[in-house]
Amino acid sequence: MADETPEFMPFRKVPRLSRTCTVTEKIDGTNASVFISEDGRMLAGCRTRWIYPGKATDNHGFAQWVEDNHEELLRLGPGMHFGEWWGGSIQRRYGVSYRKFSLFNTGLWSDPSRRPLCCDVVPVLYEGLFDGNRIADVLHELRASGSVAVPGCMRPEGIMIYHHAAKVYFKKTLENDEKPKGSTEEG
Repeated sequence: MADETPEFMPFRKVPRLSRTCTVTEKIDGTNASVFISEDGRMLAGCRTRWIYPGKATDNHGFAQWVEDNHEELLRLGPGMHFGEWWGGSIQRRYGVSYRKFSLFNTGLWSDPSRRPLCCDVVPVLYEGLFDGNRIADVLHELRASGSVAVPGCMRPEGIMIYHHAAKVYFKKTLENDEKPKGSTEEG
């Protein structure tokens, strides 16, 4: 048996923590996505799969909403577009009867004139160098003042932190952050 040299696996470059991050409100709804092909074909998705209108797995009517807003959603352009489908009868509900699709990519979609009229964007609460104290301040302000997405709603879910150099999201919730999602264990 010949000694084979294993394929070399380099250690990936480690980004510096003290780099730009964007902190947005974590809206309590359901993860949703819109895929648009180069030829304009459109698919709706949830966090783990494609979904279709009229099916039991339509994810609170998101696939039907995508079909109903097909022409306007084409303004997103080709690619995968992620966001939160939230509002009436979904998760926290926020005391509203309407439903919204809020896009996650704030750098691309914060300008309302660029995005489809049927879409919103998650509210940016802070953008700057990553700083644990600043993150704590943002959480304190959110807890004290309530949701930015729905002013007057005093039970916001928390924040999302996008670290630009690492290209990764982290979340921090205002309630039960130390527990795994769906956990019923007492802390």
